[in-house]
Amino acid sequence: MKQIIAVVRPYLVEELLQALRLSPLEALSVTEVKGFGRQKSYLDSYGATEFSQAFLPKIEVSLFVDDLRAEEVLRTILDTCRTGRMGDGKVLVLDVPEMISIPEGRD
Repeated sequence: MKQIIAVVRPYLVEELLQALRLSPLEALSVTEVKGFGRQKSYLDSYGATEFSQAFLPKIEVSLFVDDLRAEEVLRTILDTCRTGRMGDGKVLVLDVPEMISIPEGRD
């Protein structure tokens, strides 16, 4: 099993989730995050003053997929989220030795 963590631009998340709807996923979660890569920061304005924001808003999509389908899901993420500009995001692929679902009910 693989865990794929994609940190992407916020406006691409709906398109990515739509593209992943037909993918063979075990689990998926979405989290709002902030961070920066090579672009470091951006200028924003408040009233008449410009100031630098240290962190950019991003969305982290974390999903678990079978080893045999990981390449297919990874390709879907890259094709959907690549704009060709700096700041498109990062994708991590991690091995998951075991995944256990919490059982329903109590014993």
